[in-house]
Amino acid sequence: MLETKTAAVNGRAYSPGAVRWGILGTGFIAALQTSDLIENGFAVQAVGSRSKESADAFAAAFHISTAHVSYEALVADPDVDIIYISTPHPFHFENAMLALNAGKHVLVEKPFTLNAEQAGKVFALADSKGLVALEAMWTRYLPHMVRIRDLIATGALGDVRTLIADHNQNLPKDPLHRLNNPTLGGGALLDLGIYPVSFAFDVFGAPTNIMATSSRTSTGVDRQTAMIFEYSDGQQAVLHCSLDTPGPNRAAIIGTEGRIDIDSVWYAPTAFTRYDADGNIVERYKQPVASRGMQYQAWEVERLIQSGAAANEILPAAESVLIMEAMDEVRQKIGLRYEGEEN
Repeated sequence: MLETKTAAVNGRAYSPGAVRWGILGTGFIAALQTSDLIENGFAVQAVGSRSKESADAFAAAFHISTAHVSYEALVADPDVDIIYISTPHPFHFENAMLALNAGKHVLVEKPFTLNAEQAGKVFALADSKGLVALEAMWTRYLPHMVRIRDLIATGALGDVRTLIADHNQNLPKDPLHRLNNPTLGGGALLDLGIYPVSFAFDVFGAPTNIMATSSRTSTGVDRQTAMIFEYSDGQQAVLHCSLDTPGPNRAAIIGTEGRIDIDSVWYAPTAFTRYDADGNIVERYKQPVASRGMQYQAWEVERLIQSGAAANEILPAAESVLIMEAMDEVRQKIGLRYEGEEN
């Protein structure tokens, strides 16, 4: 059995700190990303919030020198080069457009926007201004996913036929919580389903047919959603998400010459086992990851900015739009619509 370890993505283990970051939003995910940025040498220059108390508290917690009391002030800060956007889903579009119109690059949390139309407009504006806009799907950049893509590309699994992935969590039941609020893009699909959907795109690309079924909470958002993506060559991706039941959060990629079983939690830094067609273990992959692992996507966006590139190969803008188109179709099939989609 082969045990594999790899170096950091792009051979980098620490940011040189040349790109100056601004954090738009002060919630839970913003804190996770900011912690990984600071722990890995990124220059976090400023934070912005609609609340002075929140901005000041976040700045104090992470020793950030500048706290802005509005998003407009943050994006106007001449000492900030890139804005990390981690507000609730319905605000991603307006926040990204605000930052881009101010001449700032953006790293926008997943799902990139509420729908594909909004996503297309954000990327079009970024392109017109020569700025980088990247979806913050941190899983794509983790070492175990880099290794998995290499194995698929080199034919180690033969003809890849099936992907199976779930993202099921036991999240807050409070009906006023944003996860359960239909006016804030709540539900399992956008918060949790985006991970297996994006994974299916990473392995197979855009599906030719989508089947989906769902059940609702009392507030009207999807409690759980099951999806099957079909592809022109007969491949299938079987995906599931749920917000009120803890699940195994494992994934498998199955081919004619073997399979990969990814440990829980598959979308975070973890290990995987590769089997041959007879079920024998041929590789056990382990790679220690510093911090939480969100620094990898930050390294990539800094590389794009510093190289003058507009898009990367791991998650191009066009693919982020296609992913949102697939999410739109799933929502159409399960009858789920959000406010604010007229944008």
